[in-house]
Amino acid sequence: MFIDKSMTRDVVTVRPETKILAAQTLMAQNRIRHLPVVAEDDILVGILTDRDIRSAMPSTVLSEAEKAAEERGMAAMEVKDIMTANPVTVSPTQTLEDALLMMQKMKVGAFPVVGPEGKLEGIISVRDLMRAFVNVLGLEEPGALLGIVVENKLGQMKKIVDAISELGVPFGSILVARVWEEGKRAVFPYLLTSNISKVKNHLRERGFTLLDPMEWYLDRLPKR
Repeated sequence: MFIDKSMTRDVVTVRPETKILAAQTLMAQNRIRHLPVVAEDDILVGILTDRDIRSAMPSTVLSEAEKAAEERGMAAMEVKDIMTANPVTVSPTQTLEDALLMMQKMKVGAFPVVGPEGKLEGIISVRDLMRAFVNVLGLEEPGALLGIVVENKLGQMKKIVDAISELGVPFGSILVARVWEEGKRAVFPYLLTSNISKVKNHLRERGFTLLDPMEWYLDRLPKR
């Protein structure tokens, strides 16, 4: 899954000389938290976030006179005064998985998408990633998630698919995750049916070990 297939192309942007209060209004009107900052020819020069704006706001512990003075100063400030210059970007040909891992590592909510000439082509946000993965995993269709523990060796996935297919139950998607146990993997088929008791019994009869997906999540998180 490539970024250019899921990114937001119609991007709200600002110029470096845009006033901060005008940028804040744009964010509120469009319900967004990131504003790419572009110069001529849509060349990306920075990014402004709602956190940047909040940090520039007058402190609540100031006196009325001090607060008024800071508000006047803020009204005169421009985006270039508080933006992050030369921000980290992604290219349209990178994958959604790349963007997701980068967001987790850097603890940010969006990346500008920039072409080879430095021009802004879009933005990819957590919201875009959620929409893409919901679509790919078929989660908008009614169904149920099943958890199965298998040995980490070839052929296990085919056995699961064959066993479920024998019952004529369609799949929305299948995820595979670590179980934090040597030689084991957890397989999570998303089945397009709300009645999975028959499927569970069928799998148990064939020797599979089932698990509750929520219990797996809570029990198997790495200990810090």
